[in-house]
Amino acid sequence: MSDYFQGVDPIAFEGPDSQNPLAFRYYNPSEMVGGKTMAEHLRFAVCYWHNFVWEGNDPFGGQTFERPWFPADTMELAKLKADAAFEMFRILGVPYFCFHDHDVRPEGATLAESHARLNEMADYFEKKMANGGPKLLWGTANMFSNRRYMSGASTNPDPDVFAYCASVVKNCMDVTHRLNGENYVLWGGREGYETLLNTDLDRELEQMGRFLSMVVEYKHKIGFKGAILIEPKPQEPTKHQYDYDVATVYGFLKRFGLEDEVQVNVEQGHAILAGHSFEHELAMARTLGIFGSIDMNRNDYQSGWDTDQFPNSPSEATLAYYEVLMAGGFTTGGTNFDAKLRRQSLDAEDLIAAHVGGMDVCARGLKAAHAMLEADALEGPRRARYAGWESDAAQGMLAKGATLEGIAATAEAKDLDPQPVSGAQEKLENIVGRFI
Repeated sequence: MSDYFQGVDPIAFEGPDSQNPLAFRYYNPSEMVGGKTMAEHLRFAVCYWHNFVWEGNDPFGGQTFERPWFPADTMELAKLKADAAFEMFRILGVPYFCFHDHDVRPEGATLAESHARLNEMADYFEKKMANGGPKLLWGTANMFSNRRYMSGASTNPDPDVFAYCASVVKNCMDVTHRLNGENYVLWGGREGYETLLNTDLDRELEQMGRFLSMVVEYKHKIGFKGAILIEPKPQEPTKHQYDYDVATVYGFLKRFGLEDEVQVNVEQGHAILAGHSFEHELAMARTLGIFGSIDMNRNDYQSGWDTDQFPNSPSEATLAYYEVLMAGGFTTGGTNFDAKLRRQSLDAEDLIAAHVGGMDVCARGLKAAHAMLEADALEGPRRARYAGWESDAAQGMLAKGATLEGIAATAEAKDLDPQPVSGAQEKLENIVGRFI
């Protein structure tokens, strides 16, 4: 048991009129929303890395946070960190958490020692999870921080790095499987390139595709029932990332025949870095059939990097959860807060307050999105806009055997002169605003 959060009680739902900064105003875990509770819909998870590993540094300044487990370079400190983490999970009442291997154990002097340390921490986690602690939404391996990964992980020009990564991922998948994790995530933090002057693109993509194929093969070999997820991210830290956005990832999966085996974990901040909106990336994942899970955060729109702030916009959350609900909701996935405090927010209580606010924003978004779907507020106008395509003649143009010249001849015979119809965007935006 950690005393880091001493004096902070478990967070309760007190309703919209509450003035308590450490109470839920909108997130009521047991409230029913369309046949499922809020907790079942949202499947909240807390990330290990930003909350318990990050020291408050940025590109221009060093550590601002002082935590009793820093620098967590011994197993004793790693367990102290775990004590604090599970205490925070308990206070927030979240059903899940997520971690990188490097988050939870110090790196050993050898590869074997690093694996042994992760297995030891898994023993420690098992006891805490058995005592009513949260479940594991997903595990992943950090293959971007150490200097050995400076030229990539599976895409590295050194085959020894490829082999090292295979060992790291195997160990982390084994631990994720052992802890009954519901997904396994691969985030290619340095799977990309800085310059074509020293890069063999075809070779690196082939390596990455083969590595992912082996991950899928190993999943089936060990009987892991969870989903394999790729988390798209553009630009940062590598200038040209191979997993730039959802569409890019789908093209990669199709190339290697993995589109039915791998889904995506979509992050709001990464969507913005790619020049998209969060709802665009979620809609694309839904449309392509690879929607899996989400990382909920936001970026500073005036900054050019991934600031990973906690969500504070109910309108953005509404449009995001609208796409989640359109996809049928989460199955193995959930809402992971891949978000961090501002480096001036130093207190333990700040960690709690940040998640309370984020969970409330998501709850508001979920309820508004569900209400819009129930009222057919957007889908009705959308169906009306495309109603002409329901006719036999229109469908015939898309059928196998239809030809360009045949369609052209029909248009000419009818002397078609179609006139544009308003898309009514402002009316639809007003409808969304009313539900929020």
